[in-house]
Amino acid sequence: MSKPCQLNLQLRNCLLVLVFLSLILPGCAPKEPPIPKELILYNWVEYMPQSVLDAFAKEQGITVKYVTYESQEEAFDNIRAGNVYDLVVLKPEFIPELAEQNQLKAIDYRQVQNFKYVSANFRDLAFDPGNKYTIPFHWGTTGILFRADLIDRPITRWSDLWDPTLAGKVGIWPIPDSLIPITLKMLGHSANSDDPAQMEEVRQSLLQLKPNSVIISNTNASVVPLLETGELEIAFGWAYDAMLAQESTLPIEYIIPQEGTILWTDYFCIPANAANPRGAELFLNFILQPEIAAQIVNESYYPMAVDGMDEFIIPEILHNPVIFPDNAQMQNAEITLPTHKSRKPAYDEIWSSFMEVNP
Repeated sequence: MSKPCQLNLQLRNCLLVLVFLSLILPGCAPKEPPIPKELILYNWVEYMPQSVLDAFAKEQGITVKYVTYESQEEAFDNIRAGNVYDLVVLKPEFIPELAEQNQLKAIDYRQVQNFKYVSANFRDLAFDPGNKYTIPFHWGTTGILFRADLIDRPITRWSDLWDPTLAGKVGIWPIPDSLIPITLKMLGHSANSDDPAQMEEVRQSLLQLKPNSVIISNTNASVVPLLETGELEIAFGWAYDAMLAQESTLPIEYIIPQEGTILWTDYFCIPANAANPRGAELFLNFILQPEIAAQIVNESYYPMAVDGMDEFIIPEILHNPVIFPDNAQMQNAEITLPTHKSRKPAYDEIWSSFMEVNP
């Protein structure tokens, strides 16, 4: 090879080295796009303390725009329709279908290192193996609240909601994935049954319940005010309602029915079309800190699946069996599983029949 050719080859190699170094040297690598200064959180009304949103905004400089829905079905439909949210709270029942339809973004756990605090019992569940799309939020029991001074007999079972003597005073939340499992438990079946004969029993039982019940608007944060006014005397509800009831001057009691409670869980998901997924992951990492998780529990009265938070929880809340039930109360408890495609039509048909009946 001639000398000029050798020099040209050396020069070309030097240029390639310089280009390579420019890409890897500090300050020369392409910068990540800036994180938007707003995060849209789509959630139930009053389901995240404002103090936590304010603390996150102060720490990260990202304001949380809190958008609410009235039902999980509404949230599911809006996500499928392409509405833009950065972080959504969903029940497990709705997650597999959204994941199958590529409507959810896989979480980048390099940005959510505080996932290490998530309790083992809430990880790697069947509806989302490896927590690819979800991070647990709240969990709790489902039970019955009632005015002890207006009902002159013990309330002990789910079947008490069907008592004809309480007609017009029975409060029902329009949440099929709560009410249908409750009805299954009342009938002595598994809350996750998909047996056609048992589902027909559920349909008939709900048709009997509807004329005697009052549908509670999901714009209500709790059923307790309706019990306080006497508009309702009995309703199904959750730990949040029970804690509010304990603050009432009226005798509003909360019981876990003998047939067994239904454990519910909520999960955070990032929609695939999120405008600020990085901000969503920063928020998730923020609230999984044990001290911040405890702050949420202290203000919402709902447990979180976060280890290490007990020392920060108000003792009256930590030792309250309504919020953190003991083993005896957990007998016959069931976790509701995602509604499999094979039984979804039955759920839809039951709920359509229920809602068509005039109260």
